Amino acid sequence: MNTEQQLAAVAPPSPLTREMAVPLPASRVLSGSVIMLIGSGLVSVINFSYNVVVARKLGPADFGNVSAIATLLMMASALTQSFQLLCAKFVARNESFWAKSKIYRGLMKRAWAVSVLAAVGLVLMQKPLAAILKLPSIQLIGFLAVAVAFQAPMGVKRGGLQGQCQFAPLATTFVLESAIKLIAALLLVYVGYGALGAVGAIAISVVLAFAFSPVPLSADQSGKAQACVPASFPEGMQTMVFFIGQVVINNIDILLVKHFFDPQRAGLYAAVALVGRLLYFAAWQVVSAMFPVSAASNPDERDWRVLITPLLLVSGMAVMFIVLLVAAPRLIIGLVFGEHFAQAEALFGLYAASTGIYSLAVVLMTYEMSRKIANTGWLQLVISGLLALLISIFHDSLEQVILIQICMMVVLLGSAVVPVLRSINWRTRPLEAA
Repeated sequence: MNTEQQLAAVAPPSPLTREMAVPLPASRVLSGSVIMLIGSGLVSVINFSYNVVVARKLGPADFGNVSAIATLLMMASALTQSFQLLCAKFVARNESFWAKSKIYRGLMKRAWAVSVLAAVGLVLMQKPLAAILKLPSIQLIGFLAVAVAFQAPMGVKRGGLQGQCQFAPLATTFVLESAIKLIAALLLVYVGYGALGAVGAIAISVVLAFAFSPVPLSADQSGKAQACVPASFPEGMQTMVFFIGQVVINNIDILLVKHFFDPQRAGLYAAVALVGRLLYFAAWQVVSAMFPVSAASNPDERDWRVLITPLLLVSGMAVMFIVLLVAAPRLIIGLVFGEHFAQAEALFGLYAASTGIYSLAVVLMTYEMSRKIANTGWLQLVISGLLALLISIFHDSLEQVILIQICMMVVLLGSAVVPVLRSINWRTRPLEAA
């Protein structure tokens, strides 16, 4: 996944045993969210600069080609995010450093096997994929395969840092990847490599970020074996299902637009999606702070402030973001992309509304996942499939594509609310003081 994705960290939980665990105060979620939002803000600025450089230098058509590759990388990030969340969850649940290291090293071996297999599959599918997406060169898919080969192992590294609450090193991995991508793109694009240079910069950034992101858990641990809570298959499957649904919902529209529309309009839509997804990336930082805090607490008890705090934060961000894009789309287009993208101004507010609704649903779904094996991930996967089907049938205009997304996100949000409401004990005692 490219570095516009998840910067995940959280303030350290108390080293309690499972029997002694108590609900952790919502202030930890709030402080963790603030730290991550600051870090992700820097990453977003760097990544946005990369996209602006590429869009202005290459124009809508070639920017659409680069965006299609970046979108495929986002689709492949289901592997990255699954390994990251699974690693973070079980590293956080285990108390001893020996057990944390065992979980980490076991997942790293699996991640390499899966990533290499996925990269080989992409190499074998270069020509069909290039034809479907109307790409000018199969070499673009080749660069994508290089990035995919390092994605899942990078996810395990970040999960190891997240599970130990080492948010400063974790933030560094994202900033490093973004900075390398921007610098490499500036050099390669302006030298004259065009779209190949922009995509090559993505591959270079993933490889170098992996090489220069040490995690203490990678070292072999000698000594007496200790109790270990292993990463279970059901929870691994739940995580994979959730992230497959997530990446389809966030990216399938761009690929389908690239297939069904002409290169000019596909490039315009890619620019709209780039801006709209900034809201989701910011919301994910809040979710990343909430997840380990909730997972480390007693599964039989709930501190509802751990859920309410991120819901309020994400709701506030969504409202402000939508208002800004509705009020001043032309100003944003002029400053960021240039007049070549002016035709897309009516789409910004609609896309932001769809993203905002989905972000709220993700907060609810990940909260349930942190507590137990939840079925909302399967529901999201079904809705992502319906979304792809509906866009394939109804795509008379770019506006229609976004309206379909809004309707499906409303359905998903309504469905995600149901298990949360069912779990509430309306006669619970007052919350303990934080």
